[in-house]
Amino acid sequence: MSVMIAELYDALKEAGASEEKSRAAAKALAEYESGFNKVDAELQLIKWMLGACLALSGTVIGLLLNIVFKGVKLAAG
Repeated sequence: MSVMIAELYDALKEAGASEEKSRAAAKALAEYESGFNKVDAELQLIKWMLGACLALSGTVIGLLLNIVFKGVKLAAG
């Protein structure tokens, strides 16, 4: 099933383009938009993963610095 952007199709028709060319251009732009939506979804996942890695790295670095400079008492007693 091919998707077409109706606003673009109407604008091209009003500007004087033939129906065939207007339809083809609207379908082509819709296909590009679909590709960008996929990239955007993958980018959101990568951003979430990067945030999780930074948070974990910060925690590990904080714990290591605590051990080096203050010492850690693992057992209360």
